[in-house]
Amino acid sequence: MRRLTAALLAALTLVAAAACGGGDDGPSDISQVTLRVGDQKGSSLQSLLGAAGQLDGVPYKISWSLFTSGPPILEAVNAGAVDFGVVGNTPPVFSAAARSEIVIIGAVESKRDGQAIVVPKNSPLRSPAELRGRKIAVAKGSSAHYHLLSVLKKHGIAYGDVQPQYLQPADALTALTGGRIDAWATWEPYTAQAEIQTGARILADGNGYTNGYGFQITSRSALDNQARTVALKDFLNRYRTALKWANTHHKEWAGRWAADTGLPVPVAERAHLRRFTEIIRVDDAVIAEEQRLADAFAEIGLIPGRFDFSGYFDRRFNDTVPSS
Repeated sequence: MRRLTAALLAALTLVAAAACGGGDDGPSDISQVTLRVGDQKGSSLQSLLGAAGQLDGVPYKISWSLFTSGPPILEAVNAGAVDFGVVGNTPPVFSAAARSEIVIIGAVESKRDGQAIVVPKNSPLRSPAELRGRKIAVAKGSSAHYHLLSVLKKHGIAYGDVQPQYLQPADALTALTGGRIDAWATWEPYTAQAEIQTGARILADGNGYTNGYGFQITSRSALDNQARTVALKDFLNRYRTALKWANTHHKEWAGRWAADTGLPVPVAERAHLRRFTEIIRVDDAVIAEEQRLADAFAEIGLIPGRFDFSGYFDRRFNDTVPSS
């Protein structure tokens, strides 16, 4: 009887441990979780959440890392060094094409006015049709990369008929002001920075060329951990709340963004106005549009080949997004 009782107690202990998130699921107490968040100047997650009061009372720890753009964030997510990042519409395409471990858990749609191809103020270029043969800076695999591809295609210019210069934003701005490139495909706040600080002109914004989607990303390994998944859902909802706050507190957010990043206040104000962001659901239409982007890059050989992008989306985090 004692042996039977001991065996039953041991079994109950194992069941209780599993119910509490033991084993591979990780701890059920999210206070023990450290959520590693990848940030970038163009998103400024830490500043945004702080300004909106969404870093108050967080029931887990947050570790922040700063990156130059979306693609390096996804490299870190794939490597298991980052649990959450916010990127544009194109970085997930390149990452998924490399069969990485990323998962898209949320989506937003922003205005496309600040997604732009800019040229120096004294440039002779007046139309996107004149980009043939020109040196154009772009961050490879960024949202600007697809915008550039779409602009060229719409104006009958093959990608091979321009000279892409794969540069991160800081280097691209220097190249633009130094006359080493003819144009720069970029996004906010860099569009506003180029305009206000150097007098650059917008040759083509994103309207009619690209979607305004942005995505919130995690990894498959993070979602395999029960407590980390709970923390991710909480952080995603805080991010969504902060976006709503920023849309109705333009001056306040722009001032905080400028103070935290060193951007001039006029740059921050213009950039924010041009990237008004709406939270949307991860649905069939979003996935189909992203599949179209992936197919476009496969067509010109910038990714290895066509693949089914739908497997990189997870809809379980849609429950707090209004259907409308």
